[in-house]
Amino acid sequence: MIQWYPGHMAKAKRMMQDNIKLIDVVIELVDARVPLSSKNPDIDKLANNKSRVILLNKYDMADQRHTDAWKDYFEAKGYFVALVNSKSGKGVKQVREIVNKACEEKIARDRRKGIINRPVRAMVVGIPNVGKSTFINSFVGKATTKTGNKPGVTKGKQWIRINKFIELLDTPGILWPKFEDPAVGIRLALIGSINDTIINKIDLALDLILFIHENYPDALKKRYEIEVTDPLEDKKDAAKVLEQVAIKRSCLLKGGEPDLERAANLLLDDFRSTRLGKITLECP
Repeated sequence: MIQWYPGHMAKAKRMMQDNIKLIDVVIELVDARVPLSSKNPDIDKLANNKSRVILLNKYDMADQRHTDAWKDYFEAKGYFVALVNSKSGKGVKQVREIVNKACEEKIARDRRKGIINRPVRAMVVGIPNVGKSTFINSFVGKATTKTGNKPGVTKGKQWIRINKFIELLDTPGILWPKFEDPAVGIRLALIGSINDTIINKIDLALDLILFIHENYPDALKKRYEIEVTDPLEDKKDAAKVLEQVAIKRSCLLKGGEPDLERAANLLLDDFRSTRLGKITLECP
């Protein structure tokens, strides 16, 4: 069971509660490989009655079939949805258009009151390491926020004026205090949204092997040129696969024993960089 809720996250949540009344639209980034697990349920409570935009980030690392299904799923729930890759800038241009669409009613209300050209105020939210700061830099067109691939780089509140039509409020990435479903914690650990130093990497790698074998049966054979025999019942079976990976990739201890820790790191790294293929860890 993974629990991870440091003090700065509680503080960030209070800050968002204080600022939500200034906001017209909430732009939430989720990871396209785990769209539901990376969607913070606290945001729904915070952003009640606001226009909502969901950005399925890193969509080109995910399985396209599932991404299309997730887009339909969120649109059916009333969200405006875009597929983006913050790093490469793919899909980022269309976000302005989607934000304007999400705020059409608000702009019309302003006009009726004689308020013209007041910029739309958007709050950008998302869990740690989902690509929020990278998205903002890409959206604004210059590096305005610190980015890092460690969870928790954005610490304070920053207003960023994009043009005379849109202002963004960047917020620190926050998780929620308790994962009701342990599988959510595992998925978030797999994509790197939970600090690697507090998790058991071997255990995580075994979970990944079981999932991949069931859902993408050829991925492990293809990448590591190993034999994976059906069925993989449990983590004991998965450990035999990890041993094969260790031997194949020369992850060995003194005396030639398989080094499972190194093999687990290798496997997780291959998953996170799509060397195992485009893999989505949950479907709607």
